[in-house]
Amino acid sequence: MPDLPLPPGSTLGILGGGQLGRMLAQAAERLGFDVVILDPQPDCPAARVSRAQITAPYDDPDALQALGRLCDVVTFEFENVPAASVETLAEAGALVAPGPTALAVAQDRVDEKTYLNAVGAPTVDFAAVTTLDDLTAAIDRLGLPALLKTRREGYDGKGQVWIRDAADAQAAFDAIGRRPAVLEAAAVFNRELSVIAARGRDGAVAVYPLGDNVHQNGVLKTTTAPAAVDPATQGRAEAIAAAVLDGLDYIGVMGIELFDMGSGELLVNEVAPRVHNTGHWTQDGCVCDQFEQHVRAVVGWPLGPSNAHARIEMTNLLGDEVEQWRTLAAEPNARLHLYGKHDARPGRKMAHVNRIL
Repeated sequence: MPDLPLPPGSTLGILGGGQLGRMLAQAAERLGFDVVILDPQPDCPAARVSRAQITAPYDDPDALQALGRLCDVVTFEFENVPAASVETLAEAGALVAPGPTALAVAQDRVDEKTYLNAVGAPTVDFAAVTTLDDLTAAIDRLGLPALLKTRREGYDGKGQVWIRDAADAQAAFDAIGRRPAVLEAAAVFNRELSVIAARGRDGAVAVYPLGDNVHQNGVLKTTTAPAAVDPATQGRAEAIAAAVLDGLDYIGVMGIELFDMGSGELLVNEVAPRVHNTGHWTQDGCVCDQFEQHVRAVVGWPLGPSNAHARIEMTNLLGDEVEQWRTLAAEPNARLHLYGKHDARPGRKMAHVNRIL
């Protein structure tokens, strides 16, 4: 096990080579670290800004052994990396952050909501669903409308369906492939907020100002931050973030999506044990952005400042919207972040632009 904090010249391993891995690698490079990516896709976006790529499935034991041998510390860019892979690395003596417990909790929506409520981070009411009879009973208890989600996987609106009439229960269950699921009571909220928070190896916690999020077709379109909230709301979000991070003995950055219910009440929608789309505004709104903050945490450095020096509107560019790069590059108050993806499929996140407001 290497001594901490890791000095510049050490090597950071990243499970996952998409845009989040790419931006993590760029942040690590600025701090003087080398980066090795493990991703099944050859020539992935993160690999092109890193020292090396291991091209293999995330559960390949030989690839995991090689990654652990090459790297002083390993992290991951998204929560669908198998928790067993993180456990394999840790059992082999690799330093891994965040740890497998946080990953496992975030990968199962029932476990996630159970944990959140246990640490005082309230959520909507929910019920586990394994069979159609479970779903019928859950509808009777929670009422309609309600949102049916697969327990595992699914993101950006995938793996979920609204049920508005009890007669539609079977069709909804069929639509998610009759997989284990969770039924969530509808949340009548004013807006969705999010908070990006980090916890270091020394237990220190840094929380960024809240972001105000707007979705289109289940996909995040814009985040404006700092959000227009009163100090008490920011304080409640910070308390929620600290409770969630401390309860998991978490190391790294986490994104926490919140429902603003009005009258000062915040409910947690979900957590992501990684850097998060709603935190991209920090790249141009803060001295230490979420990507550098995550690297600092996992290598054992002190956390950086999380206050904002500018108000930012972050806009995701999906599919062929990336072809607007010529116009966006000419905007005086805009900074374009391109992901290096080759195929601009409809709905695919290709880039984002941060506009200083």
